[in-house]
Amino acid sequence: MPNAEKVETVAELSERFSQSTAAVITEYRGLTVKQVTQLRRSLGRDTTYAVVKNTLTKRAASDAGVAIDEALLVGPTAIAFVSGDPVAAAKGLRDFAKANPLLVIKGGILDGRSLSADEVNRIADLESREVLLARIAGALKALPTRAASLFQAPLSQMARLAKALEEKKTAEAAAAEAPAADAVAADAVAADAVDAEAHVADAPVADAGPTETPAEPAE
Repeated sequence: MPNAEKVETVAELSERFSQSTAAVITEYRGLTVKQVTQLRRSLGRDTTYAVVKNTLTKRAASDAGVAIDEALLVGPTAIAFVSGDPVAAAKGLRDFAKANPLLVIKGGILDGRSLSADEVNRIADLESREVLLARIAGALKALPTRAASLFQAPLSQMARLAKALEEKKTAEAAAAEAPAADAVAADAVAADAVDAEAHVADAPVADAGPTETPAEPAE
């Protein structure tokens, strides 16, 4: 690959690392072109599955300020750059890997933090952003809140808020028929929910990345 082309590829990968909400590193050794195409389609428009060269990926990650364990960049590597819901992408990769064991999920990055393969699989077990939004919306029907900020919050913070608000509603309902001591406990749960709401509402919102598929670098 000409040096100028390498520079261009590194710049493109660096931009994807910077703009993606998450990235999942995989090994695709043994998968056919047809299977890789099926995987790309199953991941949808919000996730770009790109075959990458390890040396260029290391440079691109460094340029983007992303820390990747170099042990993950061994062998034939492809990265799923996620610009939408990380849970949906993790589910798609996990389900495809179950049906096609040659796809190996090695780890990833979420909100600038490194993830192990087990952590990626645990993310796949979470509820999607849409489900969390529905839970929060139901819990907030009778509660004043800064909804616009909440609905753009990171997934992990939304999950915490949804759980806290549901606990608050349950505690308030129980307190209506409970002795004074139980009412104090309900107030404590409600305070936790308010703290969770404030934390989520004030949290920064990550920008989404591009969705087009880059040209695969030559070997």
